[in-house]
Amino acid sequence: MACHLRRLLLLFLATVVATAAPALAIFHFDFRFDTDGPFSGGMMSRHDMWRRRAAESKARDAKNSARLAKAVGKGGGEDITAADVTVTPYTHQGHWLTVGIGTPPQPSKVILDMGSDLLWTQCSLVGPTVVQEEPVYDPSKSSSFSLLPCGSKHCEEGTFTSKNCTDKRCAYENYYGVLTATGVLATETFTFGAHHNASVNLTFGCGKLTNGTIASASGILGLSPGPLSLLKQLAIPKFSYCLTPFTDRKTSPVMFGAMADLGKYKTTGKVQTVPLLKNPVEDIYYYVPMVGISLGSKRLNVPAESLALKPDGTGGTAVDSATTLAYLVEPAFTELKKAVMEGLKLPVANKTVDDYPLCFELPRGTSMDGVEAPPLVLHFDGGADMMLPRDNYFQEPSPGVMCLAVVQSPFKGAPSVIGNVQQQNMHVLYDLGERKFSYAPTQCDKL
Repeated sequence: MACHLRRLLLLFLATVVATAAPALAIFHFDFRFDTDGPFSGGMMSRHDMWRRRAAESKARDAKNSARLAKAVGKGGGEDITAADVTVTPYTHQGHWLTVGIGTPPQPSKVILDMGSDLLWTQCSLVGPTVVQEEPVYDPSKSSSFSLLPCGSKHCEEGTFTSKNCTDKRCAYENYYGVLTATGVLATETFTFGAHHNASVNLTFGCGKLTNGTIASASGILGLSPGPLSLLKQLAIPKFSYCLTPFTDRKTSPVMFGAMADLGKYKTTGKVQTVPLLKNPVEDIYYYVPMVGISLGSKRLNVPAESLALKPDGTGGTAVDSATTLAYLVEPAFTELKKAVMEGLKLPVANKTVDDYPLCFELPRGTSMDGVEAPPLVLHFDGGADMMLPRDNYFQEPSPGVMCLAVVQSPFKGAPSVIGNVQQQNMHVLYDLGERKFSYAPTQCDKL
């Protein structure tokens, strides 16, 4: 247990300021997680990492696109279910950390997920579970566990795939595309930190997997804008993260509260800020106002209205830390593909790699590191730009093959998505109170 808890560094202890009423308190949670990447400590080659992340990115986007289509009542006339998508375990898709659950704390490894809001862990109360690294959380060994009734606020407001009342419990089912989780809502004390602990009561899912696998992890920590998010429950006004390239096998910091301030950290480029947009019909994603794309100095012929978030909740541009590949709507993807083929002085590969739409043959004996490519520039409303170097939009999933890490959005009405490869070595900040999204190029392993 100590080994895993040491991975979670709490740099600033949660401060509790009592109010005039002795029974009330105001909590300020200003802390930092150092999360492990999906392949930390493994022996997989970087080519295998890229291929696996691409496959899982496709499944994740199918899952969230299906949820979005259901929310806005549109399917684009296409089958958008993920049932026919074969992928490898979900845990290779994201970053994870270890928290303590209960009194006394029981360790639980949870995966950070920007595309869901529920915090849940496998729980002995609801029956058999898949194999995980830590012992399965046992609520009977905790003095602070309590089930939530059906009439509770979180049960009524939660956005589950489905829910029902069983023995007066709030039972739920959540579909994640590559896995399905069921359970009951409860409250429990969660402990963050290895040496200086901060504890807080949270609503969470005491659950199990009924389909799929999350390898050796115990559950998922949702950080979407949804009502059960850790951010909503603790009224955390802002958070930031800085993702190291996953092939580096280094930890990535995630900051909450006062620690989420780009001005406090060294960056390698200027800080830029754009509005955070709210989808009028769903709370799956965080949206930003992208209005155009350039490859190098060439502005692509992409109408701004094709990238806009529509009043019916379709379209727009979302930011997601657990999706690997970038997704672009038509005509943006077609224009980018054409520009890359014209601008990159390499022969197009006769055979593409699975999950990548466009690949090039590298000169014999050369890796992608020896190839120059112009930056991909994302333009936002108000004049801000996000400049992506070669490694943030190209990958080498097989030796001698360099592939575009951008694909077309799966159906008409689905959003464009800025994935985690596009965000690597970029410190990004979500200011939920001010509805702003800020970012700056940063050497993330130096924070």
